[in-house]
Amino acid sequence: MNGNNRANIKEGIFVSIVEKHNQRSGNLTKGIVKKILTNAQTHPYGIKVMLEDGKVGRVKEINQN
Repeated sequence: MNGNNRANIKEGIFVSIVEKHNQRSGNLTKGIVKKILTNAQTHPYGIKVMLEDGKVGRVKEINQN
């Protein structure tokens, strides 16, 4: 699923994000969404979220697990 649309992302789902310091390398961090930080309905680089462990980044993948 696409991480660029806010409608696809809900609190409590499992996602893969890219943190700011990993944008060049593209390393993804997996976790459960605690809070959605982007107010816009869409964002070209992905909706910004905070994971339950406090990490912040933009959603690149929505995992079905």
